[in-house]
Amino acid sequence: MTIDIGTPAPNFSLLDQHGAEVRLDDFRGQPVVLVFYPLAFSGICTGELCTLRDNYAQFSEPGVNLLAISVDSHHTLRAFAEQEGYDFTLLADFWPHGGVAREYGVFLEETGVANRATFVINGDGIVRGRLVTAPGQARDFAWYQQQLAELRK
Repeated sequence: MTIDIGTPAPNFSLLDQHGAEVRLDDFRGQPVVLVFYPLAFSGICTGELCTLRDNYAQFSEPGVNLLAISVDSHHTLRAFAEQEGYDFTLLADFWPHGGVAREYGVFLEETGVANRATFVINGDGIVRGRLVTAPGQARDFAWYQQQLAELRK
């Protein structure tokens, strides 16, 4: 079951695309947008992350930390980030396989990947926004813009 709005976001520790450890708790006091996606280099995922890349200033303006998470290894994520020019952090939910996606209730057991899901977490670590799409369905960037507007209030 997907975690609910108004609940504390589960903490985690994952490797970023450079092999450095990143913990959600390291961002206390700052808003975070967690973007779960199935796999690096896949069509819809690449398109979605390129949209985030092209609109990254909208996240950095209100001081939002953008973290994208997939079950790929950090080595794969580094190649993906370099190829696509992503300036935001990509996190490897590689081992235990999909462990963080499971904690957030977005791991798809039948395919072994995370569903497309986004969680907006405020500086106190509370989930303030959530969007989960059906497998194969891209997220609409307008939803992100609405959530960012709410964070600016």
